[in-house]
Amino acid sequence: MNLALWLERAAAAHGALPSIGLGNRTIRSFRDSAARVMTLAGAMRDGLNLKPGDRVAVFAKNGPDYAETLYAIWWAGLAAVPVNAKLHRSEVQYILEHSGAKLVFTSDDVAETAAQGLPDAVPLISFGSAQHQALLQADSRPIQNVAPDDLAWLFYTSGTTGRPKGAMLTHRNLMAMTWGYFSCIDRLEPGGAILHAAPMSHGSGLYILPHLARGCCQVTPESGGFDPAEIFDTIAAWPDTSMFAAPTMVNRLTRHTGPRPTDNLRALIYGGAPMYVEDAQAALERLGPKLVQIYGQGESPMNITCLERQAIADTTQPRYLERLGSAGQPYPNVEVLVVDENDVPVPQGETGEIITRSDSVMVGYWDNPEATAETLRGGWLHTGDIGRFDADGYLSLMDRSKDVVISGGTNIYPREIEEVLLNHPDVQEVSVIGRRDDEWGEIVVAYVVGTAPPKDLDALCLEKIARFKRPKDYIYLESLPKNNYGKVLKTELRQADAQR
Repeated sequence: MNLALWLERAAAAHGALPSIGLGNRTIRSFRDSAARVMTLAGAMRDGLNLKPGDRVAVFAKNGPDYAETLYAIWWAGLAAVPVNAKLHRSEVQYILEHSGAKLVFTSDDVAETAAQGLPDAVPLISFGSAQHQALLQADSRPIQNVAPDDLAWLFYTSGTTGRPKGAMLTHRNLMAMTWGYFSCIDRLEPGGAILHAAPMSHGSGLYILPHLARGCCQVTPESGGFDPAEIFDTIAAWPDTSMFAAPTMVNRLTRHTGPRPTDNLRALIYGGAPMYVEDAQAALERLGPKLVQIYGQGESPMNITCLERQAIADTTQPRYLERLGSAGQPYPNVEVLVVDENDVPVPQGETGEIITRSDSVMVGYWDNPEATAETLRGGWLHTGDIGRFDADGYLSLMDRSKDVVISGGTNIYPREIEEVLLNHPDVQEVSVIGRRDDEWGEIVVAYVVGTAPPKDLDALCLEKIARFKRPKDYIYLESLPKNNYGKVLKTELRQADAQR
């Protein structure tokens, strides 16, 4: 079953309802979107000679064309490769080459970066350009039949080695994710909307699907960015609006000193990083009982556990604060265990690695059988996260065994930054950790053995990796703490850093 069938269904059942919105304005109806998607699909298959299963990258900031481009890719029987618009050109180049993308859609504000990372002979088409308009004039094409396990979304999620891995998400995976949304988060009603204030290349983009399935509009802010005043103004214009946000975004909405109209806010779903209990309490008080927390990974998109709005809103529950600090309970269509180093489940209340299996879990990593075998061993996704279950089945996340730093809801992997900093001749050793930050959740901090000045290290990072990954602080030491095997003790660094 092709995901794009949901557009066909929405156009037939709700053709006049808004499909695409920008700021406070309706851009297109479902009937209009379906017509554009059919012609764009025809242009890709018949004009550009793409074959079923070919990968098409979308390297663009949020905008009205994003969702329709994904629909067209699926309609044509192709696979989407959404790429984070904040990435450095070298990272973009790796993803485009590794995925074997045959076509790249972009937006004007990042087109130069896309061009620099583009493999030879791969067309680059900017939204709104003459080329793009020409594609939309092509002959329409019927929807392509696909198998449930055909690739739909190649989700590049960084690993501890610093090289991104492409999690292969099929039509079946994303349909299972959608059923999970309906079972725990919200059933949705036709005519509602989702506001894409977070990147559509990641979690917010994945939530295109449940809203498409229920005939809801895809809305992006007029500015394309995240400004709390604009977000509240946009919510006020769209009844029954949901939004996915990183905890740092929720905190900015909570602390906004201007008007905070929430009558039209249906659900504010947060995930991608821990939400501190005091922040969740403040958000509940100021935004109302609209909050839902999810825990997932790129390898199991948005679908491992969910802390439902009823649990967040029920302040009379005797163990309320404990529950509020948890990641919730497994989705009904997902199995979750906490296991020891031998993959044996540990007793309730004890800690171990979180593993999961369901139809949401990826089928593997693109062109990486070794990582696939390791991560999916025994038929379970090994998340690398450490947690424990309480007596009521609520999962608490205790630590991240992969040492990932989560800043503003975005995963940042220390090894990648360390490898860049070690290129400086005056850096002998370096270890990168996360430091708690009230605004961003965590910020990147680098502990350095050497004499390279911070301005040189900043310049090196800006040359090699995305700006948001650059350390916000450099601490210089005579040596890094290590165990008897020479492994850097990041736990000691975190403990010492917390005392600074």
